[in-house]
Amino acid sequence: MSFGMSFVDDADQLPAFVEVNRPRAHGAGLDLFEYDRVTAPLTSLHDWPAAFAAAGRRYASAAERAAAEGRTVTAGTAYRDAARWFHVAGLLPHPDRAAAARLAAEADAAMRRALALLEPTAERVEGEGFAGWLRRPARVGQAAPAGEVPVVVVVPGMDSGKEEFHAVAEALLARGVAVLAIDGPGQGVLAATSAPEPDYQRVVGRALDAIAHHDGLDPARVAVIGLSLGGYYAATAAAREPRLRAAVTVSGPYRLDWEHLVPFVTETLAQRCGGPEAARAFAARVDLTALAPAITLPLLVVEGGEDRIPGVTNATTLASEAPNAELLLVPHGNHLLGTALPDWLPTTADWLASRLA
Repeated sequence: MSFGMSFVDDADQLPAFVEVNRPRAHGAGLDLFEYDRVTAPLTSLHDWPAAFAAAGRRYASAAERAAAEGRTVTAGTAYRDAARWFHVAGLLPHPDRAAAARLAAEADAAMRRALALLEPTAERVEGEGFAGWLRRPARVGQAAPAGEVPVVVVVPGMDSGKEEFHAVAEALLARGVAVLAIDGPGQGVLAATSAPEPDYQRVVGRALDAIAHHDGLDPARVAVIGLSLGGYYAATAAAREPRLRAAVTVSGPYRLDWEHLVPFVTETLAQRCGGPEAARAFAARVDLTALAPAITLPLLVVEGGEDRIPGVTNATTLASEAPNAELLLVPHGNHLLGTALPDWLPTTADWLASRLA
């Protein structure tokens, strides 16, 4: 039996999965009315990937028509929406992992086409254990001198990818900060060929190496923001990658307790790690107790007061243990705070921009 079968086969999980992912879909940029239309006919979680992929392909077809007619902005926007839908199509620990890999590839390809039309200066950056997009802020007024622009690396989480956090990237770009949004090991387009890497500072380090000599960037002003499990990854990088100047964790775990994790989490980790025992060993590594005192750079810990996942100790503990940490707690925020974007995202983008000024 496939690792993910028990969760996907449980018919009782469907309503809760649709409901809990609604704010996440909003945060990822999906239209919620369309989300409701896509999910309303579902009778099984097995049908989730195909339903969301169909929505993605509708956007991709619309983009192709617009591009053929020379409507560049419309085409680029539709490709970007297609990338979002393809990404959300792959959230489940679905037993058809080949199909999941195809969805990740479709999301990646749609984002490539979107950036080619909307941001021709965007560059593909990839290396050992990572692949992503480097996007630069639009110039306002006179061109800034080379080396002036700081960079933030955006790190996704357990079942996420670089196509999900458009709102984070756009907020940083609007504040004059370049963005490198990546998939790392076990994430996004790399999920089919690699397992999650608990020592994520190595991934961030290789990404920083890759952009060190890109024109218009300041390698002395770099930071990282990680979301969900990416918050743990960002914290490990903050403790061990000396080139980082600041870090942010959003809904990141402080510690995982395998015995109490919900099936969605354990089965997703089992698929991505290569089996239940590998997943259990990975979860045991997710513990910031020893690392917290070593995070001496400025750290912002963003948490939602409604973020409660069994088996996950939230990173509010990290805010009290890291020497230069601040806590931004939004009482009504859920996991990833898709229910409270105005209450954390502008403040967080301002915080990062000011630390890199």
